Amino acid sequence: MKIKNKHLAIAIALASTATMVPATSQAAGTITFGEDQYVSVGFGMRSSFSNVEDAANDGGDSNDFALDSARLYVAGSLNKYIKGMFNTEKSGGNDTFQIIDAAGIFQITPDVAIWAGRFLSPSSRANMAGPYYTSGDGYWQNISARYGWNGGTIGRDDGAAVVGTAFDQRLAYSFGAFEADKIFLFSGVNDVTNNANQSDDLMYAGRLQYSFWDKEPGYYGTGNYLGAKDIFTIGVAARQKGDGSASATAVGDYSQWVVDLLVEKKLSAGAVSFEAAYYDYDTDDVFTSEQGEAYALGAGFIFNEKVGWGQFMPFVHYQNFDADNNIETERTDFGVNYIIDGYNAQLSAVYRNLEVTGSSDVDSFVLGMQLQF
Repeated sequence: MKIKNKHLAIAIALASTATMVPATSQAAGTITFGEDQYVSVGFGMRSSFSNVEDAANDGGDSNDFALDSARLYVAGSLNKYIKGMFNTEKSGGNDTFQIIDAAGIFQITPDVAIWAGRFLSPSSRANMAGPYYTSGDGYWQNISARYGWNGGTIGRDDGAAVVGTAFDQRLAYSFGAFEADKIFLFSGVNDVTNNANQSDDLMYAGRLQYSFWDKEPGYYGTGNYLGAKDIFTIGVAARQKGDGSASATAVGDYSQWVVDLLVEKKLSAGAVSFEAAYYDYDTDDVFTSEQGEAYALGAGFIFNEKVGWGQFMPFVHYQNFDADNNIETERTDFGVNYIIDGYNAQLSAVYRNLEVTGSSDVDSFVLGMQLQF
């Protein structure tokens, strides 16, 4: 047995092209027991300081430090066919941890795997990338990509899915069935699980994406390659659960679909990136505040030249959710990342403007830090 430290391809360190994300991931410690046998352990954290206009009790600006996220990553491999992962996340203001990923991965062929347990169900690029692998400071599409922010266990669900690639790994696909009993967990709507008229249907979810330039043969993906690849990828995803919307007085189906685009191009001075996504949500009019259309747009540029420890990456993000209760929410972010070691070590500074129908605009300034080991 030997112990070694290295940069791994993903938090779960699973050596399979059908289930991997790009190699811009965190460092970790790996204990190998033999050929295709190992256990890896790592952890990540995101913290921030925020100044929010008029948010203090006395009507002045609020000033707050926060531990936004703390994760423990554990992964293992029995052989080249059977692997698994176990990840936790600090949840909420009470600092308790919960299991976000606990899945077995069965590699049927080099291009096809079956995932079973708790993991991210097929969805938008923003949700599959999560807060640690994005062009901004965290899960920046939390207004438009609502399921990853409001639903599941931090976007995760209990279920099973087929995950694979085709056409020389240019086409990535995933389809599965899931419990999905927490669709509106953090949305603030009065959803219930004991309505006598509600069936116990599963949620079905799927995603297709095609890469025209460099390939993206992964499942848990990334929102930006930080200048490592030339990317032109279009994806579509959908979810549907019969009787997935239930209040104390009404029951209806839940569905959502999304189309997203990522373009990145390496240039002489650095790499430019552009992101776009359109979302449609339907709750059968049970929760009109969670029903409607949303979209997100983003652009960034990472400079090749290092300044001190790292590279600067200015970015701008815009997102909008037009709900069917006639409340529109939009947010604009102007920021800059300081990339020290890919997604292992980053600093960020962001100015935000939030506009909600019927409320005053809110301006805020956020300093963030991300580390993964």
